[in-house]
Amino acid sequence: MDNTPPAEPPADTAAQIEGEVALLVDLLKLGTFIGAPMREGVADPLGLTTTDLRIVLALGGEGELAGHDLSEIMGVPPMNVSRAIAALMQRGLVEPGANRVNRRRKPVRLTEAGQRLFARTIPAMAHVGADLFKGVPARDREAFRRVAASVLTRIGRWGG
Repeated sequence: MDNTPPAEPPADTAAQIEGEVALLVDLLKLGTFIGAPMREGVADPLGLTTTDLRIVLALGGEGELAGHDLSEIMGVPPMNVSRAIAALMQRGLVEPGANRVNRRRKPVRLTEAGQRLFARTIPAMAHVGADLFKGVPARDREAFRRVAASVLTRIGRWGG
């Protein structure tokens, strides 16, 4: 068995990253760093944690969802989602859903207060978006949305 450590990549490897790899690196950076403006500009002013915000946005945009659905959509461990749902229920923002066909599936939905809170996220996100996209031409914003939609569709079908 060879115990020789792998060769170090050349120092200029970062300069060699291009094409789809560079796009993936940029997406990873966006995914990592978007959290701060969303927390500071949307979640904190509304008295939400970032997980709470993500649940409110998912339920507000998608409608009734079960905890495991939220976990998959958000990429957050099920236990974190369960805790956040319980906290949102205590605050009167989330309630059990109406879909009771499958007893093991326990969907939740926004209450009226949750819907009002969701509505308040829109201007807060518009403010964050205006700052982050300042100077980006409308055609580039629209192209970014089209590309993001295409990638999101493919991610949903990802199988390795």
